Amino acid sequence: MFRCLLILACAALLAGCAPLLETDQARLCRMALPAIEDGDAAIRILKQTAFADGRGLRVDYLAGAPGETLTPHFAECRFLAPGRPRKSQDLISVVTDRGQLSDYQLATLIRFWLATSEARANDPLPLAGAESVWSAPKSLAYGLQQAINGLPLAAIYALLAAAYSLVYGLVGRINLAFGELAAAGGYAASFGVLLAAGYAPAAMLVLALLLAISTASAFGVASGRLVFAPLHRASGQQALVATVGLSLFLQEFLRLTQGGRLHWVNPILNEPFALLRAGDFFVAATPIAFLIGAFALAAAAALLAIMKWTRFGRQWRAYADDPIAAEMFGVNPRSIFAKTFALASAFAGLSGFVMTIYYGGVGYGASTTLGLKALIAAILGGIGSIPGAFLGGLIIGAFEAAWSAYLPIDYRDVAVFSLLAVLLVLRPGGIMSINAFTPRR
Repeated sequence: MFRCLLILACAALLAGCAPLLETDQARLCRMALPAIEDGDAAIRILKQTAFADGRGLRVDYLAGAPGETLTPHFAECRFLAPGRPRKSQDLISVVTDRGQLSDYQLATLIRFWLATSEARANDPLPLAGAESVWSAPKSLAYGLQQAINGLPLAAIYALLAAAYSLVYGLVGRINLAFGELAAAGGYAASFGVLLAAGYAPAAMLVLALLLAISTASAFGVASGRLVFAPLHRASGQQALVATVGLSLFLQEFLRLTQGGRLHWVNPILNEPFALLRAGDFFVAATPIAFLIGAFALAAAAALLAIMKWTRFGRQWRAYADDPIAAEMFGVNPRSIFAKTFALASAFAGLSGFVMTIYYGGVGYGASTTLGLKALIAAILGGIGSIPGAFLGGLIIGAFEAAWSAYLPIDYRDVAVFSLLAVLLVLRPGGIMSINAFTPRR
């Protein structure tokens, strides 16, 4: 598993070498252009290039009066520090092809233009590619937008649900601390982004990914040896109570070591672009949303291949089906147990990585809800079935996106937990329970 993830990480590292374009820096610089040019000038953005130190960018554009030929210009905006500007005053310099703005001009620009809602409305490039996208019926465009919105949620739930299914499928125990392991991976991912600030997006993503996996795996292996291994002969209720205690311990540990506030990271590859339009409604997406979807799909395919064709997968299936017979044929229970916990914890870390990179923040407080929803996804697909876990994550992500689009979002979590109750009544084993392994004592 780690070899496959390392290959994916190296491929991502080779995929991008350009400096990171900070979205809010680019937006402020573009917003300044209507004030620099004549009031009725037409402006068309050609290119946006970030500075190597991360403290600004250059915007190349065409501008001209209506009906006249557009001429090329540029503006270079420099900011107080790398990363997201907290206020308009962080813009400290604007240099154009006509010269540099004086301190008075810059102060006037910030105070009487950038701080107004009119400036935001006149951004020359609020949505890249909006002028050349295809038209579609409004229902199709709106449905596609909600599918894109649900893609990251489905990836988070599916990866974490796979962690539940790996452990339950082997020993018939549910580890309620996987949400906290995902949060630990998310904290590590935010630290990786901070360490690689100013480098290419691929380098930031790779470092965050490796730290998230290694941190969650370390926590998972330690909890497996210290909590689950001594209770392998205990009843299911005793093991479940132990995981509740482990969950509370990890929550408090994360709170004390990382603080009570959310950890925020700079946006990565989140410049929106248009896909379709329906009248004045545009279907928008970001590169990071598709990258996360492709990554989750690759991780799911890698796990399914491991479980089907590797020695570990054969041993896991044999031990899940009949532990005594598997031991008689040479399967080491301690080894398969440790590898399963490491792999499951790595997938919990992957879930935390996706959550942090896409939403830009991580905190210990959301770990319980995240873990319970992923558990619902695992039960929905068929607890113990790894393909079912991925299917359940996809369904829960789509359900939340659809509910948020058409119904009050305040009741979304109530609806998700109600879905679990209905499922347990109608199909207790889940959708793919017929293919799931049923561990024996």
